Amino acid sequence: MTYRSPEVKPCEIQWLGTMPSHWSCRRLKHIASVALSSVDKKSHEQEEAVRLCNYVDVYYHERITSELDFMQATATPDEVRRFTLRSGDVLITKDSEAWDDIAVPAYVPADIEGVLCGYHLAQVRPLNGLVDGEYLSRAFAARGINDQFRIAANGITRFGIGKHWIDNSLFLLPPVDEQRAIAAFLDRETARVDALIEKKRRQIELLHEKRAALISHAVTKGLDPTAPMKDPGIDWLGRIPRSWRVLQFRRVIGALEQGWSPVAEDREAEAEEWAVLKISAVAQGCFRPSEHKALPPSLEPEMRYEVRPGDLLLTRSNTPEKVGDACYVRETRHRLLMSDLIYRIHLDQRTCLHPYACYWLISRPGRAAIEADARGTSGSMVKIAQRHIRAWPFLVPPVEEQSAIVRYLDREMSRLGVIAGKIETSIDRLREYRTALISAAVTGKLDVREAIA
Repeated sequence: MTYRSPEVKPCEIQWLGTMPSHWSCRRLKHIASVALSSVDKKSHEQEEAVRLCNYVDVYYHERITSELDFMQATATPDEVRRFTLRSGDVLITKDSEAWDDIAVPAYVPADIEGVLCGYHLAQVRPLNGLVDGEYLSRAFAARGINDQFRIAANGITRFGIGKHWIDNSLFLLPPVDEQRAIAAFLDRETARVDALIEKKRRQIELLHEKRAALISHAVTKGLDPTAPMKDPGIDWLGRIPRSWRVLQFRRVIGALEQGWSPVAEDREAEAEEWAVLKISAVAQGCFRPSEHKALPPSLEPEMRYEVRPGDLLLTRSNTPEKVGDACYVRETRHRLLMSDLIYRIHLDQRTCLHPYACYWLISRPGRAAIEADARGTSGSMVKIAQRHIRAWPFLVPPVEEQSAIVRYLDREMSRLGVIAGKIETSIDRLREYRTALISAAVTGKLDVREAIA
């Protein structure tokens, strides 16, 4: 495997510089057929039952195989004929909420009968003998080549690209045997990178598990392993320190208020503008002030809902695993308002400290109580009511001990956060290397023929 320098010539895609002298630059319509799918998710009795390969299937998988869980739908006989997935097909996203998610590719290595290319996708089928489908799929993901689609995408809140732009996009074309060598090389090398990324993701999962265990142990057993213990009469709590009390949350709540949700603008507010929090601003004990929407200048802010340092916030609506997420606000930008999907809880500080309560709410026993009370008609979005919050069981140590627990957990969470941050950085670098490797191979900067031989 070597970087090429001799025998190169200018490339028609100017920003790619040069390419090997025995390669050509071709428009996609000259090497493959392109069809924009018309098969939507609606089912009609008079149509044939099929399964659909949709946007998310392509976006999250580099290969489309029969093992994926495709959705059920229907299609006309003509659509079945035109859009059934065949060996060598390349599917790309043609519409997206983000301009940089246009032309994300996935390769179909074998025929999949009864599975059709769905709406929001384009089906690219290589012409025999001119281009290898797997190489073409890799080329779609390469820098420079993929930039053509991002630049051509039209839209403001949703972006899309038409057939004309896909047809006339430019691709670098080595001889077919070299295309296959490049595809084989990239299969092997990206698999190695992916394995490293997966190991690092597992490390982060283990850190999250350790984080949850530390929090749950601290708020149910305390910090002193020699402290006298007692049975609180609640099986799932186990034994607790003798000086601690089990109360309903209502016994420590001073007030519980719900925010305000005007129609906000889907953008980040300028420094002096008012903004309204999204529910994503509250996440597993962390407050994210950048997760907000700008308040339109024409609306007068309800200033009583402004978020302040020291607030304890709780989401009242979300998915079952995220509803009731809590955070303690240590610092925040000015002019930031709670939405009506967020509660602010005021506690009697003589009995319970806000940061301790936050740790309890995100602990395993705290989450168990929250998830048991989540209600909703939708399987994806549920809510919790104020009456549920007030009835939650709450383990309350003496205030001095709460303060010690908070200091200990703050220190441990910071330490684990630093470790997780370093792992995330290494994952980002591996992803960057992966993208660079693909780009170098399919643009001729890297000669992989010797590596495969």
